[in-house]
Amino acid sequence: MNIPKSGVIETPVLVVGGGPVGLALALDLGRRGVECVVVEQNAGQTDHPKASAINARSMEFFRRWGVSEQVKTAAAPDGFPHTAFYCTSLAGFEIARIERPNHGGRAPTKESPERPQRCNQIWLDPILRDAATDHECVTLWRQCRFERLAEKTGHVESVVADLATGEERLIVSRYVVDCSGGRSPIRAAFGVDMKGSDYLGYFISVFVRIPNLWDYHDKGRAALIDFVDEKGAWRNFVLLDGRELYRMAARSKEFYDAPDKVDIESLFRKACGRDDVPHEFISTRRWSARNVVADAYKIGRVMLAGDAAHINHPASGIGLNTGLGDIWDLGWKLEAVLKGWGGTGLLDAYEAERRPVGQGNIDHANTSHAADRALPPDPAIAEDSPAGAAARKRLGDDIMAKAPKKFITDGIALGYRYAHSPLIAGDGSPEPPRTISTYEATTWPGSRAPHAFLPDGRSTIDLYGEGFHLLRLGEGAPSPEPLVRAFAARGAPLAVTTVASPEIAALHERSLVLVRPDGHVAWRGDAAPADPAALADKVRGA
Repeated sequence: MNIPKSGVIETPVLVVGGGPVGLALALDLGRRGVECVVVEQNAGQTDHPKASAINARSMEFFRRWGVSEQVKTAAAPDGFPHTAFYCTSLAGFEIARIERPNHGGRAPTKESPERPQRCNQIWLDPILRDAATDHECVTLWRQCRFERLAEKTGHVESVVADLATGEERLIVSRYVVDCSGGRSPIRAAFGVDMKGSDYLGYFISVFVRIPNLWDYHDKGRAALIDFVDEKGAWRNFVLLDGRELYRMAARSKEFYDAPDKVDIESLFRKACGRDDVPHEFISTRRWSARNVVADAYKIGRVMLAGDAAHINHPASGIGLNTGLGDIWDLGWKLEAVLKGWGGTGLLDAYEAERRPVGQGNIDHANTSHAADRALPPDPAIAEDSPAGAAARKRLGDDIMAKAPKKFITDGIALGYRYAHSPLIAGDGSPEPPRTISTYEATTWPGSRAPHAFLPDGRSTIDLYGEGFHLLRLGEGAPSPEPLVRAFAARGAPLAVTTVASPEIAALHERSLVLVRPDGHVAWRGDAAPADPAALADKVRGA
């Protein structure tokens, strides 16, 4: 849609940045009937591969937004293994292998109705764009660059430039969400610093077509292939479509400084270990990696999300997923405030909930990539000799002691909690343990509510999204009426579902479980709350 030529543009929400995080927020707001304008300075869609890993929680978001089947269709084929392995070259020796049987495909798991998928932004962005702009309340302007903003009483005034004409336009909004990425001009304008690891990595990324690569080696199909030589692990192949498209990456400051001088043909042939693998180089980009998180996620009426709020090395594939979690937390809060049933503390809690998640995820990415960088190089690693075999055994043991936490992160994807949120009513019980790789269902307040299939075939996950939801679990569960009256008096939406199944009741641990629109448990108990009105006010940020 073209930018209007005259007049002040007014919208409840301005989204700066039309990448996957900004488009996902627009889609979420569109489904909620909340008007928004998205401005994106680029003219077209992504033409070079970026993020590919979509975890189970993000797939649950896509399920709610009605695009999960499109994502699965665009992803790697159902039967393609999401295996990760380390080798000296494809024609050389395998060093270690991590299988991920719960990734890919369409069958539900015990933990979720959705499985992790591999769908690169090349295909994901158009899916999100088309779904978002199907809503009349969503406007997307491309070739529109954000210039500056100023917060006024009750609103924000933003200036954007139409790159086709050079004209500047004024957008007046109640709120601004910055999804503009790691070089955010908004974060810089506010002087918000980013802190974390002192690591700074330099890389090149090569988009390459290799039809049926697995026909040219004996190690089978895989999603991630890391190559180790006498210098350590500094190159990899990342599967994109499960057919012929890959991203080949190499870590090198020398390559980063002069990408046009890199002998990518030599890099490719050394990784393959042979010269006869058919291939076509499509494009080359350079990029740098850090592991940092913004000091603030909210400044007045401006919120930071995605890479504007946190940047991490793509180890573990959690960057895009963290950004999608940001806007899943933010969308319902914007709706609640704009429609009048959310209190003044609702948006203030965004930082309290999401910044600890961002911090934990960048810490994990930093640790994961540091483990790869620290793999001890050995001059004998590729030798067909006793010394070579011993070197590979030592390295393989080291990898298998650390790498599963890099590649299997169900505990991070599904297990994050808003334990210290002012919107969560804790019950005084001890927090259940968490691990990186495994997820255990719990209704401990602040946790994602568990998945279970209801008699009608829906997942309990499918109940959540529009307003609050109260589950009555098991025979003889207390009456919901005290909470129903309290929410109704405040105009806050509350649905009630009674589930008799003893198995589902046991999974939810209490007779009453109050779940927020984002699927996180706000409160639980075996009896109605002593002060239903106070609870209703707390969870809606009043």
